[in-house]
Amino acid sequence: MLVRPFGLKTSGKGEPASGGVIGLFPVISETTDRLVAGFNDRHLDFRVVVDVAPSGGGQEITATTLVKTHNWLGRIYLAIVLPFHRLIVRNMLQRAFSQAAR
Repeated sequence: MLVRPFGLKTSGKGEPASGGVIGLFPVISETTDRLVAGFNDRHLDFRVVVDVAPSGGGQEITATTLVKTHNWLGRIYLAIVLPFHRLIVRNMLQRAFSQAAR
């Protein structure tokens, strides 16, 4: 609701997602050890990369987000979201772990 007046996408709707959708984000590519999701917008391009690597007797999961801003609206949006970003990603990974453990 907060970003719609600025013309920022709130999901990847409208873009073809041949790999499906994870949450709000279209899957761009997927292998057994890496998932790349995200979308391009006129204000910014966004990607989330989730890597899975063997670690001891289990797995280590790493999430990396990449954002390329195109104009001042993209930079304002990023400045608003950035303080909450770690909480959002941490929550996303915890939910993924909970679902995988089922």
